[in-house]
Amino acid sequence: MDVPEKNKPTRNLALELVRVTEAGALGAGRFMGRGEKEEADAAAVDAMRLILKTIDMDGIIITGEGEKDEAPMLYNGERVGNGEYPDVDVAVDPIDGTRPLAFGRLNAIATVAVAPRGTMFDPGPLVYMDKIVVGPAAKGKIDINAPVVDNLNAVAEARGKHISDVTAVVLDRPRHAKLIEEIRRAGARLRQIPDGDVAAALMTCLPDTGIDILFGIGGTPEGVLAACALQAMGGDIQGKLYAGDSQTLALGKTAGYDFDQVLTMTDLVASDDVFFVATGITDGELLKGVKYFSNSARTESLVVRGLTGTVRWITATHHWDKLHGISSIKY
Repeated sequence: MDVPEKNKPTRNLALELVRVTEAGALGAGRFMGRGEKEEADAAAVDAMRLILKTIDMDGIIITGEGEKDEAPMLYNGERVGNGEYPDVDVAVDPIDGTRPLAFGRLNAIATVAVAPRGTMFDPGPLVYMDKIVVGPAAKGKIDINAPVVDNLNAVAEARGKHISDVTAVVLDRPRHAKLIEEIRRAGARLRQIPDGDVAAALMTCLPDTGIDILFGIGGTPEGVLAACALQAMGGDIQGKLYAGDSQTLALGKTAGYDFDQVLTMTDLVASDDVFFVATGITDGELLKGVKYFSNSARTESLVVRGLTGTVRWITATHHWDKLHGISSIKY
């Protein structure tokens, strides 16, 4: 029986992209605790770039971790994929949590997101964004311009909790001193994390993590990556570009960016046909890190598809004798 074209299953790029983040995690995982951030980043980038070249897509990196003259980073504007259909935007962070990886701490992940060409927000040179993120229960209830206590109360009401049961997560940075004081004054619980706000943003959508809301200034690429996952997982995000100094502010304004604009989910990724993948490098609350054995390694990945809202956890075993026989990367 012929199936109408509109009812035929479409291709799930996320199931191919998971090979990219697995490769990045395997490449970087051996650097855990060695204090070598640059070497770990280079290993992740080399492995991810190799696999990206094999994916059937014509991709342009909209938000990466470096510019072209800072190779080997996956840079903004770099073309990835094998040039075949579909035409897509790509956001990538080879290691979200470079410092935790370098010092053997929790929550380092490799991550990539893909959306139709022209639908991802391009932050240009602006690398920081003020964000607020919640899970599905509080979607549509947040306002980044409102007082912190109002957002906490809104989340508490949406989740059917007392505000003292609400847990907020914030990057542990001096710039967040006032924010942290406001959360404490409101009576909410507080989790301060050293790095890794992509993983923290996603945890707001997973009830077992106990995280209700994320506040604070983090990376703009990480904001776009998180938005792609949240789009599929039913969460919500708002952001405002942040300039830490007058030079960045002037640069952004000259380029036409509005620092007062509230960037909503659809501003950050204007399509629900999104794919998001993350693989754990070190152990964390979101994902388990790479585990090494005598002749193999095991990875755990989160694989998300926007059109269907499907969230998968994939555990994979990688056998060195077979992998090294076909790969130019010596993991």
